[in-house]
Amino acid sequence: MDEVNQHKEGAEQPSAKTDEVMVKIEHLRKCFGSKEVLKDINLTLHKGENLIVLGRSGQGKSVTIQCIVGLLTPDKGSVKVFGQEVAELSNDELKELRTRVGFLFQSGALYDSMTVKENLEFALTRVLKIKDQQELDQRVKEVLEGIGLPEAIDKMPSDLSGGMRKRVGLARTLIVKPEIMLYDEPTTGLDPITSREISELILKMQKKYKTSSIIITHDMECARITGDRVLIMNDGEYIAQGTFEELQHSEDEFVKSFFLDTL
Repeated sequence: MDEVNQHKEGAEQPSAKTDEVMVKIEHLRKCFGSKEVLKDINLTLHKGENLIVLGRSGQGKSVTIQCIVGLLTPDKGSVKVFGQEVAELSNDELKELRTRVGFLFQSGALYDSMTVKENLEFALTRVLKIKDQQELDQRVKEVLEGIGLPEAIDKMPSDLSGGMRKRVGLARTLIVKPEIMLYDEPTTGLDPITSREISELILKMQKKYKTSSIIITHDMECARITGDRVLIMNDGEYIAQGTFEELQHSEDEFVKSFFLDTL
């Protein structure tokens, strides 16, 4: 049996902090017109785990996490979150699920017309329906101190650097204390020093809030810093899995191509 197949068969074995399953995807298939983007995706995210997904552009990495929160509907297969089949949830049930799953977009998706404080409060009032100003102030203060930006509370997004916007976007997602975090290229467009700071912040916040995370990235340093386990995608499937160090020393040529600059 070759190494890639060994990894593939082992992809469902828990290597995280607990055996409790947060997300379970089986034989997921998704097409856009005649293009089959996801052919046969199988993925298990365990409680407390940071799972990295690596793959070249256009492989459908982001499509997978959009299926997890019901933004896209699979053509075939099963996507279960907290044991619930996402495609079978009612609109109200889907809204409830999304309050427990944080989704950090590449852009950070801040509202340009709101201050940092207002952006953070919006998440609390809209998602958790918190009305008490004292509680709002306390939560905003806590999360801004957690990301190291207490001084940014009254700034507008346009006054922030790219790295600061990423931090505030992360804070706005984490402020509602989700159980699962989905990161879509969290360090894209940042310089190496800022990318490392964001990666270390993701790890710090995961430990603080005890989240389970799927992190899509091209940034190998981000993968090394944050990942408990790494999945490698090719041609609509996961072809290998393991720790960063295990895959770094793989004999498979495709797998090796991701790690050439990390040895």
